[in-house]
Amino acid sequence: MHDIRFIRDNPEQFDAALARRGLDPVAGAILEIDSKRRRLQARLQEMQSRRNQASKEIGALKSQGGDADALIAEVNDIKQQMPEMEAEENTLAAQLDGRLMELPNLLDDAVPAGDDEDDNELVRTHGSIPGFSFTPRDHVEIGEGLGQMDFALGAKVSGARFVVLRHQLARLERALAAFMLDLHTSKFGYVETMPPYLVNTQTMTGTGQLPKFAEDLYRADDKWLIPTAEVPLTNIVAGEIVDADSLPLRMTAHTPCFRSEAGSAGRDTRGMIRQHQFSKVELVSITTPGESAAEHERMTACAEEVLQQLELPYRVVRLCTGDTGFSAQQTYDIEVWLPGQNKGKGMYREISSCSNCGPFQARRMKARFRDDNGDTQFVHTLNGSGVAVGRAMIAVLENGQQEDGSVQLPTVLHSYMGSDRIAPA
Repeated sequence: MHDIRFIRDNPEQFDAALARRGLDPVAGAILEIDSKRRRLQARLQEMQSRRNQASKEIGALKSQGGDADALIAEVNDIKQQMPEMEAEENTLAAQLDGRLMELPNLLDDAVPAGDDEDDNELVRTHGSIPGFSFTPRDHVEIGEGLGQMDFALGAKVSGARFVVLRHQLARLERALAAFMLDLHTSKFGYVETMPPYLVNTQTMTGTGQLPKFAEDLYRADDKWLIPTAEVPLTNIVAGEIVDADSLPLRMTAHTPCFRSEAGSAGRDTRGMIRQHQFSKVELVSITTPGESAAEHERMTACAEEVLQQLELPYRVVRLCTGDTGFSAQQTYDIEVWLPGQNKGKGMYREISSCSNCGPFQARRMKARFRDDNGDTQFVHTLNGSGVAVGRAMIAVLENGQQEDGSVQLPTVLHSYMGSDRIAPA
């Protein structure tokens, strides 16, 4: 959400910032609503003040035996007018909040201009792309060849874009999540947290999923299934004034994630790349404005460490203006190399997004801290995948595949799996 005071003081700058996202100017329309509301608020304050003053005058006149009928009529008239004006003010406030809630975050100056993922900026690469003496298979061929990945059964019990994993692949899902949690808690100091998987509308609104992305979410009665653990973890500080000495707060959680993928019809329909239910280890940081840029770099490095220890080649890209998400000021995507994609030619695919949201979510959630001067400021919130477990499995299978159909596992997973490879069941 945006600060209306900034828009009042900088309407042209605000519209220019939205133009970087390809949006039309809105400051004028917003300020028109704001101006009407402020005039109405001022009038209501004047009427309230006059009512109070007249009430005192009525009391004084009556105590002196004077005639207070005119003042009483004036007070009654004010009382009759105020409810209608208050209702109008509430309507204008709702309209203003509604307009502000629909607008995305303003982008950091470092975000490159561009229309889509093709215009993202390469930041760095890590690792060597593996070579094979055979044409690499994708994870679907590998998993079905192992007899441990069943999309037909997933479709039978749930529908398209679901899978059933068995035996060592089911264990691999668990092992990857445990490895990631152990790394983030023991090495990087994130606090492991187990949040609810169902949240209320206010919580979804706080992190920016609502109202804009309702069609991408699943609903259960009056609750929403989380699309990512970012939602409940970030909202832990909603409505709070956090002790500055406790910042940064760093939390991690392994949860299922539920997404309808309403806007991705026809994309990634094969395999586990894009499913309605998947699991992810999430990283969330709550920090001060002065530290959020450094925290963004740190969080990205934490996610990269996962792939480094899994011995997976990857690259980091900075998302362009046309590809940066609704709530983010700036985002780094980490893209892992998947040799079995693109008909065995291989390609990079996103496995983590790490975003600095600045005060955007905090303003929606009313999450603040008290600075050294005793004043309250909005915290800055950051989130990142540390990493998507299903896509990590895909990467382990495709990069570790052997010609005989088995899969060589990264060394760091041997103790979790009790084996150095996965063989047909």
